[in-house]
Amino acid sequence: MRKKVHFELSLSVVCLQLFLLSFGCLKSCSSPLDFNNYHELVHQQNDDMLPQISPSGTPQPFLPLLAPSPLAPYTNTTSPKLSGMCALNFTAAEGLMSTTSIDCWSVFAPLLANVICCPQLEATLAILIGQSSKDTNLLALNGTTAKHCLSDIEQILVGQGANDSLRQICSIRSTYLTEASCPVKDVDEFESTVDTSKLLAACEKINPVKECCEQICQNAILEAATKISLKASDLLSMAGSHVLPEHSSEVNDCKNIVLRWLASQLSPAHAKEVLRGLSNCKVNKVCPLVFPDMRHVAKDCGNEVSNPTACCTAMESYVSHLQKQSFITNLQALDCATSLGMKLRKSNITRDVYSLCHISLKDFSLQEYGCLLPSMPSDAAFDTSGISFLCDLNDNIPAPWPNTSQVSASSCKTTVKIPALPAATSAQSGLYIDDAMLIMFLVSSMLLMKFL
Repeated sequence: MRKKVHFELSLSVVCLQLFLLSFGCLKSCSSPLDFNNYHELVHQQNDDMLPQISPSGTPQPFLPLLAPSPLAPYTNTTSPKLSGMCALNFTAAEGLMSTTSIDCWSVFAPLLANVICCPQLEATLAILIGQSSKDTNLLALNGTTAKHCLSDIEQILVGQGANDSLRQICSIRSTYLTEASCPVKDVDEFESTVDTSKLLAACEKINPVKECCEQICQNAILEAATKISLKASDLLSMAGSHVLPEHSSEVNDCKNIVLRWLASQLSPAHAKEVLRGLSNCKVNKVCPLVFPDMRHVAKDCGNEVSNPTACCTAMESYVSHLQKQSFITNLQALDCATSLGMKLRKSNITRDVYSLCHISLKDFSLQEYGCLLPSMPSDAAFDTSGISFLCDLNDNIPAPWPNTSQVSASSCKTTVKIPALPAATSAQSGLYIDDAMLIMFLVSSMLLMKFL
């Protein structure tokens, strides 16, 4: 049984941080409410040597102070303004929509986008269309309807507290709800082309741990998607399943059709677990972090590390920038550690600076009131304290230094033991800080402005 513990800030700590923030703003900010310098002023880290990381699409540092009370969206009884042009059954998926709005809630959405929010949103879209196919016999929407439906879905989610920029955060366009380049969207045509019994048997129940390595369901989806993608070129009987490349746009678009069909065969709750399990496999294969310039690290850590103190100071400063980007899973952290290690090696750093400077996997995830997430992230949860999510703080696993021939980390081959779920004694939850902190900040700022 897992134990859930909220991160809590004592009154004295909050007051100290607010004092430092306000005092710093008096010296260097254009106004006492300039939140852009929050992290730098509170933590006073020496980051001048490294550029701030803000590439397009990369989550920004965690700034919770500007958000409304977490209770506000759920006590608001105002109904969203819907187009009336979307036939998707939102009522039947009410629980699913509620979960999505919490997973993509307000300021958390960009920080949890890669791991929780966007996978849940994509699963929700697939399930809504899949369930509607029972009545329409179609596994895709036309272009006009797709625009109305995506707008309605966004309106509903935002009305329940979700971020109002989900389309941008998750790169979702209305064409995502159509068949795109896949030639099959009719249920009858799909079922006459695909071995649906084999597909359902492979994907009806997946082991979320083994699936990522054995790919039983994923291979069945690829096979089905390849078959229906070949319908347009009429090559199915001639060339088998290898005419189109595995990652062609047609095959990828047809994978969405296959997922919607699967969602139509399962209950929304069951379909959600399957789809999220599959998305976790995709998520954990890639490091989502952007690595800034590392010349200063190379300078201080080169030459077999002649000055360990200077090297570790440079490494800690560098890693502190990575910690401002987003929450990541432990398996993503493993891949990030490998990627960074290979870059450091190319910068002529031959010594294991991870061990020298005590760099762990947890150091690669966002740390402001946050944590390293388990490789199978659970949904965020809402209660009277705010929005919380399960963390994996027990895995203080040293970051492995890559060998010279290593290209990337693979959770299926790695010798690093990372549990899929946190241990019972230390599973914790990140916690959103509510209006009390904002009020205290405003009061302290005004008082300090008055007396200084």
